[in-house]
Amino acid sequence: MRTRFILIQTSHAGNVGAAARAMKTMGFDDLVLVAPRWANVLRREETIQRASGALDVLANARIVDTLDEALDGVTHLCATAMIPRDFGPPTRTPREHLEPLGKVDPAQHVGFLFGSERFGMRNEDVYRCNVALSIPADPKFGSLNLGAAIQLIAYEWRLALGGFPVTESVVPPQAADAKAVAGMLEHWERSLVQIGFLDPEAPKKLMPRLQQLFNRAQPTPEEIHILRGIAKAMADAKNPPASRKDNAT
Repeated sequence: MRTRFILIQTSHAGNVGAAARAMKTMGFDDLVLVAPRWANVLRREETIQRASGALDVLANARIVDTLDEALDGVTHLCATAMIPRDFGPPTRTPREHLEPLGKVDPAQHVGFLFGSERFGMRNEDVYRCNVALSIPADPKFGSLNLGAAIQLIAYEWRLALGGFPVTESVVPPQAADAKAVAGMLEHWERSLVQIGFLDPEAPKKLMPRLQQLFNRAQPTPEEIHILRGIAKAMADAKNPPASRKDNAT
């Protein structure tokens, strides 16, 4: 679904870079700035630094003079405003509104509108929107940095569109088979008897309990090898080899 992020009268160049980075991490690249404070904001050093590699989003961004130009082609417009407006659109949390929106006609062109850092959203701009999205922040301290607000909205919108797959950084571990676990437990049983921890005449269900413990843990073959090494070390510590002096003849 086509998506556009629109920033009105942005006053801090760094926030433009932060917006580009937030958008890129969620797979969006249509950024429009309406009458920003700096005419060269897309080329300013602070903007580039805060973009942190999202230079393609900055390169694709446009600067326009009016909101009408920025809204060209947009069919569903979302304001971001913490305070509800009289006679304004309904106020919803991002997830509440965006989750069903992500399942409608993919031909929709959704726009997200953000006001200036100093003044927020003007009433007349909010009135043009289909919904006012209010991030459920602490009402005693609900003002978010512009870049943070864009990141939250972009994340919620990406989730509504299906999200990106999360991949494992490593291959999921393979549990050892039952034979390996049984062999390890037999090794442990011998070692526990040798060190005097397990009385074979009165085992008190120690080994069945250990069996259940390792069944829940699902150790890998490598972990089985470690546990066998521990069992061997326990037995060796109880019955150390004779010293060279003792063996001397």
